[in-house]
Amino acid sequence: MAHETSETTAASPVDAAASSGRRLRRNKVPEVTVHFWITKVLCTTVGETAADLLDEKAGLGLPGVSLLTSALLVIVLVVQFRTGAYRAGVYWTAVALISVVGTLVGDDLSDTTGVPPETGTAVFAIVLAVVFVVWYRRERTLSVHSVDTPGRESFYWLAVLLTFALGTAAGDLVSERMDFGYWLSAVLFALVIAAVALAHFALDLDAVWSFWIAYVLTRPLGATAGDFLTKPVAKGGLDLGTPGSSAVLPAVLLGLMAYARVRGGRTRGERA
Repeated sequence: MAHETSETTAASPVDAAASSGRRLRRNKVPEVTVHFWITKVLCTTVGETAADLLDEKAGLGLPGVSLLTSALLVIVLVVQFRTGAYRAGVYWTAVALISVVGTLVGDDLSDTTGVPPETGTAVFAIVLAVVFVVWYRRERTLSVHSVDTPGRESFYWLAVLLTFALGTAAGDLVSERMDFGYWLSAVLFALVIAAVALAHFALDLDAVWSFWIAYVLTRPLGATAGDFLTKPVAKGGLDLGTPGSSAVLPAVLLGLMAYARVRGGRTRGERA
């Protein structure tokens, strides 16, 4: 929620770090701005439509598509971990792939094993809470503005994956199980996110918890928006189809990623 910089470094002095052989790293998460949230919602929407498209067209079945996209995600995360600072293209590609994988994990749980959305939502929420507890006990912070060590980055990406799986289950619970429909569910999640933002800015709700609550909620927001675009009219959607949506949305997302890269370059030039 808060506007903070992604240029933080380790707290120890440069000389001490150099003498100990420890390499200083910049924060690996971008500035949390309006652009961040728009790009994140788009990644989520792309993940929903792409997961549906692959499930329908790839002919691999849900487990096969899950394995394929998981392998791609591992490759991108290896590149992400090897970078010394935030790189817009690598970071947002990882988020988009995690959106696809998280969606497929949620779909696998409900469609393949028959676990109801209520149970899936509860299970993912508990696992995410455990990750947060362990993360905080080890690092003493959950802030995304201090993701500057391999350990913190590992916790960060695990938490991000779980937020997408949790958001998938929660979105299905509200839009389908509770029968709110896709567009009404999207409006509902948007209003809850607005309430969290208001609580942060007007009532001083903790910035870290504001961020993570909003991060979870943007998943079902983007997913229900994607379902609204692609699902048949009889099911409450616009019936634009997964191929068209999966082509247009990534194009918009690539434009935002290019903008983030150019903006980041200008910012570094101004600081030089």
